[in-house]
Amino acid sequence: SFIRWLSVNRKCPKALSKDATYLKLLRAAEAAAAPAGRLAVAAAGAAIRTRTRAGRWANGADSDKEGENDKEARLTLMEEVLLLGLKDREGYTSFWNDSISSGLRGAILIELALRGRVDLEPAGARRRMLTSRRVICLSSNLVGDVLLDEALKHIKDTQPPETAHTWIEYLSGETWNPLKLGYQLRNVRERLAKSLVEKSVCTTEKQSFVLFDMTTHPLVDGQVKQKIVRKVQDCVLSRWQNDPQRIDKRSMALLFNAFAPLPDDDYELAMRRTRELLELDFDAESVKEGACPMLWAVAQAFAK
Repeated sequence: SFIRWLSVNRKCPKALSKDATYLKLLRAAEAAAAPAGRLAVAAAGAAIRTRTRAGRWANGADSDKEGENDKEARLTLMEEVLLLGLKDREGYTSFWNDSISSGLRGAILIELALRGRVDLEPAGARRRMLTSRRVICLSSNLVGDVLLDEALKHIKDTQPPETAHTWIEYLSGETWNPLKLGYQLRNVRERLAKSLVEKSVCTTEKQSFVLFDMTTHPLVDGQVKQKIVRKVQDCVLSRWQNDPQRIDKRSMALLFNAFAPLPDDDYELAMRRTRELLELDFDAESVKEGACPMLWAVAQAFAK
């Protein structure tokens, strides 16, 4: 019916008037009566369908490949970090885990970098160290996630820019500068847990601890967590790459919570390869082709 419409009107809508593929389709429609014309129409239609699929894949919306029900694909890096730290049945993180707060803020910076919103300023000819390279805003377009958008706004509005380590302190409220306390992201764990509940990964319960009651979020879909754990395990076992730049960057950011269930031999191998990654020169890795400088800057901040 679209071909017939083109044949009658002999012109494209204004939005399509500059599109070369649609113009080819128009010319093919004019000759559609001939067999060669029909072949041209079919070829042009195939090109349009191929381009449309490629565009959907570039935007992460190809449901045929990703699967409409794949919850793991919809989780942010912060949600994955929290999910690895949650006790499955109890639904809360360990009371002795005082590192997850900073870890979540580091995950926010890495997620923004992977989405092309922020990056580190160039190392320059003198190859400045990661600890002195500042975080710059590449795009102020909102991500669509409340925590990410809030952190992006702080980074965009701050002049002069700050380093990745400083931003982790600001966002977690661990700075000694009282003028920067407004940058603290509050109730991060609770907001991430609520998001996991909305995505049907966790549920909400009330648990009594004698002196106080606490809202907990036990897992209802353990397969999502297991997929994340297997993905991280695979990146240092079956899919190990000697070149760190070829390792999946999201998996590298999750490395240290996924090895407990492994058999002894695999556990030792995974830990040995993890130690190899930790012993790398982060400054040198950050300037290699294909690197994500923010990931190495966050690693440097936690390795200090």
